[in-house]
Amino acid sequence: MSVGLRVGNGFDVHAFVDDATRTLVLGGVAFPAERPLLGHSDADVVAHACAEALLGAAGLGDLGSHFPDTDAEWADAESMTLLGRVVAMVHEAGWVPVNIDCSVVAERPKLAPARVEMQRRLSEVVGAPVTVKGRRAESLGALGRAEGIACFATALLSDRGGE
Repeated sequence: MSVGLRVGNGFDVHAFVDDATRTLVLGGVAFPAERPLLGHSDADVVAHACAEALLGAAGLGDLGSHFPDTDAEWADAESMTLLGRVVAMVHEAGWVPVNIDCSVVAERPKLAPARVEMQRRLSEVVGAPVTVKGRRAESLGALGRAEGIACFATALLSDRGGE
């Protein structure tokens, strides 16, 4: 019996905003001392990239088609909740997450102090290991000028034949 595998790539980027009513959230972890990101939801670029990677691997479209920023229902939504909904959709489509690997491109904040907690929270929601790596843009472009944060994610799914 062969096991079906699917790979998906995810990407998300958000700009920083000066808004005291928002909190920076990355991988489900709050960074209250840092500038927050602008977004319709809580703008958690790590959770969004993971969700995009899962949806892509399962052939289920993209995050915006399921949770459009034109829908007031998703205003200020917690991205980890959205990620959990995506995981449920992936399961309903007959797939099981194997792992997700993320590269976060940010000049700040430093992710190392929160990396283990981010990985724990993401892995708990996904039901499979999620790794998070911090990367710098080395002063190149908008990300290098610390105008925002981006995240790339790759997800591996297995069909249920491998369970």
